[in-house]
Amino acid sequence: MSASKINIIARTFSSAAGQQMIKPPIQVFGLEGRYATALFSAASKQKSLDVVEKDLTNIQGLLKTDKKFVEFVKDPSIKRKVKADAFNQIGSSVKLNPATTNMLSLLAENGRLAKLNQVVNAFKTIMAANRGEVVCEVITAKPLDADMKAKLETTLKMFLTKGQTILLNTKVDSSLIGGMVVSIGDRYVDMSVSSKIKKYSDLLTAAV
Repeated sequence: MSASKINIIARTFSSAAGQQMIKPPIQVFGLEGRYATALFSAASKQKSLDVVEKDLTNIQGLLKTDKKFVEFVKDPSIKRKVKADAFNQIGSSVKLNPATTNMLSLLAENGRLAKLNQVVNAFKTIMAANRGEVVCEVITAKPLDADMKAKLETTLKMFLTKGQTILLNTKVDSSLIGGMVVSIGDRYVDMSVSSKIKKYSDLLTAAV
């Protein structure tokens, strides 16, 4: 999708069609990134970034807990316009920010509701960067204890610049066997045992 098309989405979210798009502090990729970027621009113009983020957090909660809502979002038999109209009504009844409502309606109209959760996550990533937070994800084979987590966080802070804070998310994946996989900003380091085993296996296979 070109920048001009993203701008069209942004203008759809916002009534200020004549204004230029406001770029986020970081670039997020994929279809979800394009919608999140456009939403960030629209919410910035309305000075409602925090409100929109709260709306999306609540919506993400529904995706985890409300089966009827999930069924409605995923049901392919419901026409796109019906879903879009429903989100407009929901937005009005529960007082969602207009930018949030417009985003939901646009996803519905374009048949992109399957990407809703990813769009929310992409918007959260942008908002974290906007607050000077650097999202770091650490995946380990076993849960980290408090001491190890504190030491790891101290080490990761060395990669930050002045004014930035770290937002550490930890996950467990037993398939790693040992070691860890670290993602911080645009950096990615795989120090897992499973990756080393695969590397050696590939070398052995190539030698045969």
